[in-house]
Amino acid sequence: MDFCLCPIASGSSGNCTYLQADDERLLIDIGISGKKVTQGLEAINVDPTTIKGILITHEHSDHIKGVGIISRKYDLPIYATAITWERMLSENMLGKVAEHNQIIMEKDVPLMFGELVVMPYSIYHDSVDPVGYVFTYKGKKIVLATDMGKVDRRVVEHFYNADGILLEFNHDINMVEVGGYPYYLKKRILGDHGHLCNELAAKVLTHIYHPNLQWAILGHLSNENNIPDLAYLCAKNALEAKNIEIGKDIQITVAKRHDMTPIHRV
Repeated sequence: MDFCLCPIASGSSGNCTYLQADDERLLIDIGISGKKVTQGLEAINVDPTTIKGILITHEHSDHIKGVGIISRKYDLPIYATAITWERMLSENMLGKVAEHNQIIMEKDVPLMFGELVVMPYSIYHDSVDPVGYVFTYKGKKIVLATDMGKVDRRVVEHFYNADGILLEFNHDINMVEVGGYPYYLKKRILGDHGHLCNELAAKVLTHIYHPNLQWAILGHLSNENNIPDLAYLCAKNALEAKNIEIGKDIQITVAKRHDMTPIHRV
């Protein structure tokens, strides 16, 4: 598989992503059942016992509800910031976690897994200490960028020169505004510490595009406030406006909510 990323599930119902750099194998978030994680890994011929660790982006349940289960089953270390650990432990979000598997990481300080470099970076989201991740391996770069209300210069600099990116296309603004959510929830989603809308995400994608960006996976779609075809169309229109052709210049895939998204290699 070499260097690749594969969303096992992506969306407001639960998130889990598999990343591999040859023998270095990681899971980013587990907001789905342990059984579903194991089935997903087996579907791509990955032995769960070969996973090296679980990286946490933030403590919301759609990202961590299966973390404790998988950590206990396979004795896996869990990587999160000190503030995120404090929240997860104080509210018993993971169940019992062995002390040797409670690994504290720092933003902008790289984690090393062999030749794989994992860089957690700060993002804007309504959780205690959220991060995205940049993965670099043998001169290639994959970015994970979800659960962020806005992208400013500090955030976007982590996306430059990526060979592949999983980028949040959470919602369509009009669907949120006319939908049935209560006002406080609409305000949260649309705020600077909520989620990226299709239009803004498409703008980010065209901004960071360069000839070596092989693919973008459109992820973390809302079940109530987005439609896969709408997210895809928004990305397509923005790219085509810059004369960037899908299928020729870049591959675009919408991540599946409950099923495996195809493996993406760089």
